[in-house]
Amino acid sequence: MSRRVPSLLALVALVSVSGALAAQAPAADEPIQPIEPARITSPAKVTLGRQLFFDPRLSRSGFISCNSCHNLSMGGTDNLPTSIGDHWQKGPINAPTVLNSSLNLAQFWDGRARDLQEQAGGPIANPGEMAFTHELALDVLRSIPQYVASFKGIYGRGDVTIADVTDAIAAFEATLVTPDSRFDRWLRRLPGARLSADERAGYELFKASGCVACHYGPAVGGASFEKMGLFQKYQTANPAVGRAGVTKDDADRMRFKVPTLRNVELTYPYFHDGAAPTLDSAVVVMGRLQLGREFTPAEVAQIVAFLKSLTGRQPTFPLPILPPSSPTTPRPQPFGN
Repeated sequence: MSRRVPSLLALVALVSVSGALAAQAPAADEPIQPIEPARITSPAKVTLGRQLFFDPRLSRSGFISCNSCHNLSMGGTDNLPTSIGDHWQKGPINAPTVLNSSLNLAQFWDGRARDLQEQAGGPIANPGEMAFTHELALDVLRSIPQYVASFKGIYGRGDVTIADVTDAIAAFEATLVTPDSRFDRWLRRLPGARLSADERAGYELFKASGCVACHYGPAVGGASFEKMGLFQKYQTANPAVGRAGVTKDDADRMRFKVPTLRNVELTYPYFHDGAAPTLDSAVVVMGRLQLGREFTPAEVAQIVAFLKSLTGRQPTFPLPILPPSSPTTPRPQPFGN
């Protein structure tokens, strides 16, 4: 009898663990998968990248940082139809959220950057955005002893390169995932996880009406380029042509990267031109243009309820303290100059 007691206890423990694991596993046929927490392999690189992300000295004016258009207090975007750049220039396209951007198949609406590192160098040298050059940005960083020491400690070189700058920014941005949404908890069948009746109905409608043909995977989007306006032509004054601007193929005109729907209640206004001010209006337009369907007000409310359940745990970290400029740091050129 004394020999059987440990065996029974072990069996009970095994059954308990197996049951817990089964409860956490989402159904295999779900088109949406939970987001996993970020894995940080180089904390020092992430810390440096976070400083660079918030540092406005990488812009000509000394006023604009990556966080200006991808505000981490506002869902990783700026809540404007199109962003404001150097000398108050109105940008050509809506700023996509930086949250969960590491899950995208490519970066920018037209996919012209293959990854976060390639994307990170674009705004710095764009005359309508940060309006600097890579060399001028490097001059700033090389003039700041603390930055020089950080780069040398991480990359092992005596100089600062633009590849190192964009690599560090990308490493930080890769940590900006938002796991543990109410939907993810429900999807994992975690104890106490619940969706309301409207949220459940909205998810079933989201699947049954065909939204998941484009919005699938952990990011609920970001995995393909699709044409805007399948059943009706999309009417917009925005000059963006989508993927055709990269491929030079007219067949790709108005094909854009499908945006993630994670945290979508925070990332208004919607579409590449920011023309839809609310989630309700975006759902109505998407139903009509992409699905050939007129959702009823009740259906719109249910889909919106489901979409709001996709808001995950937002990134939290201490506000980075930026190293001070030195006497040799190039002076900014404010908008009035």
